[in-house]
Amino acid sequence: MTPLIDGLQYANWSEKVFSQMRAGGVDAVHVTITYHETFRETVLQIERWNRWFEAFPNLIFQGRTAADVALARQTGRTAIFFGAQNPSCIEDDIGLVEILHSLGLRFMQLTYNNQSLLASGCYEAEDTGLTRMGREVVAEMNRVGMVVDMSHSAERSTLQAIEHSTRPIAITHANPASWHAARRNKSDTVLRALGQSGGMLGFSVYPHHLKGGSACTLPEFCEMIARTADLMGIGNVGIGTDLCQDQPDSVVEWMRVGRWTKAADYGEGSASAPGFPPMPGWFADNRDFGAIADGLAAVGMARAEVAAVMGGNWLRFFEAGFAARALATPQQTAARA
Repeated sequence: MTPLIDGLQYANWSEKVFSQMRAGGVDAVHVTITYHETFRETVLQIERWNRWFEAFPNLIFQGRTAADVALARQTGRTAIFFGAQNPSCIEDDIGLVEILHSLGLRFMQLTYNNQSLLASGCYEAEDTGLTRMGREVVAEMNRVGMVVDMSHSAERSTLQAIEHSTRPIAITHANPASWHAARRNKSDTVLRALGQSGGMLGFSVYPHHLKGGSACTLPEFCEMIARTADLMGIGNVGIGTDLCQDQPDSVVEWMRVGRWTKAADYGEGSASAPGFPPMPGWFADNRDFGAIADGLAAVGMARAEVAAVMGGNWLRFFEAGFAARALATPQQTAARA
């Protein structure tokens, strides 16, 4: 059977959420463990996860390789793969990429919404593309087996990451801008390049990314997926819900503002009343993935195509993206010289 994989969640983690993952048959989830945290603060987040793995071993465990998805299915648990939504965790030290990978980090965004040391975020007025450090970090991520994620990055930066990376990259949680013109959603130019390079797009159910917001219907969402699959190729799309279940509204301030400003800057939210919008009625939590699968079938997708979108494509991407590349032997190095 094909696995069920979610390409991004940032829930307020609890036994309830983990139990809902199991009730929904979710085999693997890429979870955000860090936004603006420093390296040491990120390690503290990993410590929190270690305590959850210890407390709920029958529900969750830490995923490190694609083979852990099969292990999750065999043992009736959910594999948790760590990711960062900003490169703050590596500070200005490229050596921390490998160290964080050894601790289990498998995804890292080159930017959140702002300019970073690596690239430009989607809220910047000027998109300068990958920086010198950005190109070096992408190469290091390619080497160790950490996925380049451009979900919050600006267009030029994203296109340059696709071109510069020697492994396919991901946009783990976004939708087409041609469907809904949120600044976080991606142009057809980006999506076409992503598909041609073998990259992955995870479709988001976060209301700010949906046409009609919280009122978006399941058929509208699934029809959008089908049209995007035609543009990118059916093998390059999956689900990345961006589920922020049970988070207090105060968390939006940390996500959007961090420590970089004293002012209120909540991006797609409201500066006067920031908070999480209501989820669409057809997706409240991890028990609702079946509704998406049924919706895809209802808009004409074949069974194999539905299975690919719901997890098969992510699994193949994990297999290609998580393994470290072997170092060249002295003989190989000499042969290339």
